[in-house]
Amino acid sequence: MDNDLLYRIALTKVAHIGDVHARSLIHRYGIAADIFNAPRRHLEQIEGIGAVRAGSIKKFREFNICEKELDFINKYKISPLFITDEKYPKRLHHCYDSPVLLYYKGNANLNAEKIISVVGTRKQSEYGKYLTEKLIEELKEFGITIVSGLAYGIDTIAHKSALKAKLPTIAVLAHGLDTIYPASNTVLAKSIIENGGLLTDFTSGTKPDKQNFPKRNRITAGICDALVVIESGISGGSLITAELANGYNRDVFALPGKTTDSKSEGCNMLIKKNKAAMITCTQDILETMSWNKNDSAVKSSQRLLFTELNENEKKIVELFSVGTTIHIDEIHLKSGLPGSAIASALLSLEMNAIIRSMPGKLYKLN
Repeated sequence: MDNDLLYRIALTKVAHIGDVHARSLIHRYGIAADIFNAPRRHLEQIEGIGAVRAGSIKKFREFNICEKELDFINKYKISPLFITDEKYPKRLHHCYDSPVLLYYKGNANLNAEKIISVVGTRKQSEYGKYLTEKLIEELKEFGITIVSGLAYGIDTIAHKSALKAKLPTIAVLAHGLDTIYPASNTVLAKSIIENGGLLTDFTSGTKPDKQNFPKRNRITAGICDALVVIESGISGGSLITAELANGYNRDVFALPGKTTDSKSEGCNMLIKKNKAAMITCTQDILETMSWNKNDSAVKSSQRLLFTELNENEKKIVELFSVGTTIHIDEIHLKSGLPGSAIASALLSLEMNAIIRSMPGKLYKLN
């Protein structure tokens, strides 16, 4: 296992090999070690790899760095999550640039049934603080996992509010797990580990450099069902995350503010350009996401309907056990059914309001 993990770490360290290239290589070879052992001419023939990237793989010699990372993982009981692992966040599978390897410290389920990411300005107003606290307090009875970035401002308030509401909360970091940034959130981070988790795709020793934060944001945007923006200027990380979430076909919500308030310019712009749905209360999110107090009644009804489904329909519904969106290609792959049978089953399931189609050829269990 450690030997396999060594090559998985190495894959993320090879020059000129990004997440998209790494995914292509894993799709082709399955096992990371096989990538490094493959003949150069075979690597060159893979679409997007070519001579330069194939050369980088064959010339890679920094396995000593990878061994140090292995030691760090073992010493601090870090959970490495490779893209083919069962516990890897399944929502990220549908993001073209998702990381092939994540590092996780915590106990929260990264494939929880309902996940919301909350982002916003680092210099929140009292109004923004109040809205964040109120939103999360009102979500506590729905068992929703809260994701944010542990930064100053709205992120910190979101994590603290989730802990107070006894909701799992996950902090996505822009650095390695050997440090906490900002340092003032060290105590908060310890509480998050006990009641959620810290997640990153950066190895130990990686500092919270400026360029790491936009890269971090793709995980925040992709790991959730919905993203909520609470106070944001006209530019910055929150808007980057909202753009990414839209690209991943996630629901994006924004709370409006005064047109004269610079802290609300970003939210107002997202709403104006139809890049986020305007919300004025928690119920707006719950209704859009079909999460409400009658969830148990709905699920009971779905279980009743399930007994009336044919075998093909049952097989497809069972694929949605983690309560997340599934791409049509994954349905084809995992169900093993012919295309005509899948099309017929999906149509029937939609007509019975058991699943719903979403942009990007995605389907979601109601």
